[in-house]
Amino acid sequence: MRNPSFLVFFFGLIAVAEWYGYQAFRTVFQSADSGTRRLTAALYWGISVGIWVVGFWALRNRHEHPSFKSYLGGLLLAVLAAKIVILIPLLLEDLTRVARWALQLGSRPAGNAGTSISRSEFLSKAALVLGAVPFVSLLWGMAKGGTDYTVRRVTLRFPNLPASFDGFKLLQISDLHTGSFHSKEPLQRAVQLINEQQADQIFMTGDLVNNYATEVEEHIDTLAGIQSKLPIYSILGNHDYADYVNWAEEGGPAAKAANLARIKQNHAKIGWNLLLDEARTVERNGEKIAILGVQNWGARGFAQYGNLAKAHAAADPAAPFKILLSHDPSHWDGQVHQYEDIDLMLAGHTHGMQFGVNLPFLKWSPVQYAYKQWAGLYQRGKQYLYVNAGLGFIGYHGRVGFLPEITVFELRRG
Repeated sequence: MRNPSFLVFFFGLIAVAEWYGYQAFRTVFQSADSGTRRLTAALYWGISVGIWVVGFWALRNRHEHPSFKSYLGGLLLAVLAAKIVILIPLLLEDLTRVARWALQLGSRPAGNAGTSISRSEFLSKAALVLGAVPFVSLLWGMAKGGTDYTVRRVTLRFPNLPASFDGFKLLQISDLHTGSFHSKEPLQRAVQLINEQQADQIFMTGDLVNNYATEVEEHIDTLAGIQSKLPIYSILGNHDYADYVNWAEEGGPAAKAANLARIKQNHAKIGWNLLLDEARTVERNGEKIAILGVQNWGARGFAQYGNLAKAHAAADPAAPFKILLSHDPSHWDGQVHQYEDIDLMLAGHTHGMQFGVNLPFLKWSPVQYAYKQWAGLYQRGKQYLYVNAGLGFIGYHGRVGFLPEITVFELRRG
């Protein structure tokens, strides 16, 4: 147990959420006969315990029938989210009652005659309706949202962009997490949509796999079908290093190194040019732009393998415009601000936490409390950062709000 206090909080939250969920159902059925009330209580606790048992079993034993078990884990998440939402208004009601009791020194207001619905029953029904929102949303996210591919178009203007690159079309994909796909069809659809964009150049900004090099191998032929007028450049993300595997039980450091070497080979088999703290030059009509690609560099406990200084030094000094591929957006504040001649940084990593509100006038996700830059476009002076929400998924077998993303950039001069 790495963090006992967190575990105590987590299981305490589960217990409170379960109790308030039961209170909401009990209040709704309070006018029913005693047999119905007993049946309701038995069904509530039986179903709740069953979902927790099955959910934990699925999460602890994912290797056999992973697709089926990932859906069971998602069902557990949906139920937990619903009960936490139910908890909020009912807990506030109880706190209000305690405060009122304290102020009135335990006196009770006289009851009103009539058959109108009580405040408690109204709040219970309202809480159940609110709880249904995340429950249904998370189920939809598993059924459809995880592969509901979305093309986002971004136009960026730079005064130092060489004239020959005015109108240059870039396409970014990120966080494929191919180990989470249990059939070829979703990525085949994604590749078709990518090719329809007819991009001049394509970048993949990390996390090709969840952990193991073998995860991508059944998809190599599919991903090799991505078409770009210019070479496709890729980088590694935090998951590609397989730091989350207990390698002491799987062959030790040598096995981990072999896994990483195989991932690099798979990039080449797909036809991607993997940049490992390197730079490449793209030339048009004698004018140049530089593409820098670094290994993963993260904050908040994530590994810092990348060497931006090395990649920057390797860039062609004759290129007045630089694009940086770096997986983790925390690199933007961590180091990139020191290099004012980097015009555009492309990142991924956050996935928009695969859950949130993503509307033109409102963007919210729990991940924003951990990352300052977590989805979409950011600007600092003349520099831009774009954080792609990712094409795949991991953990939760779906997406809500922040759908899988293919980003198309049009670079303009001016």
